[in-house]
Amino acid sequence: MSGEPGDDREQLDYLSFVDYAVARTARELPDIDALAMRFVLTLHRATSALVYDLESSVHRPRGLTWPGFRLLFVLWLAGPAEAKRVAELTGMSRAAVSALVKTLEREGLVCRRQVAHDRRSVQLALTEVGRVAIADAFAAHNAREQDWVGVLSESEVVTLIGLLGKLMAGSARIAARRRS
Repeated sequence: MSGEPGDDREQLDYLSFVDYAVARTARELPDIDALAMRFVLTLHRATSALVYDLESSVHRPRGLTWPGFRLLFVLWLAGPAEAKRVAELTGMSRAAVSALVKTLEREGLVCRRQVAHDRRSVQLALTEVGRVAIADAFAAHNAREQDWVGVLSESEVVTLIGLLGKLMAGSARIAARRRS
């Protein structure tokens, strides 16, 4: 990639790279769908920035990781569940849940017990310490969520939620792969 007249690649940042990437790719591959590319890049970068901010400002100070928070959140709301169900609800692989549970169990946040009807399966549950930890973490998490959506009006938030829901529902049409 040689420099071009007026090339400001050195001035790019995380978000402005989207404009640059779309323009550059459209020049290199004129048949691409630039709008679809812009949407996916923007959505991915916004999601990554949001998750990083939540993890670094809310969860790490409480000794949690993003995956750890997600697992505790699912158990908090869905109650005790088999590990495979927790994997499904968190969007994590079973192997990731298994490894994470070992850490959360060691920290006294989660307990596991064999499932009576299937001795190969385990049921996961929050401990009382885990219940207190997730309630505290979620209160701070939600305050930060409010900071993030505060730049949008209520109707914009509702519209965006509807559009993202429509996008997720439409993923079945293209047989999008998901963790299971």
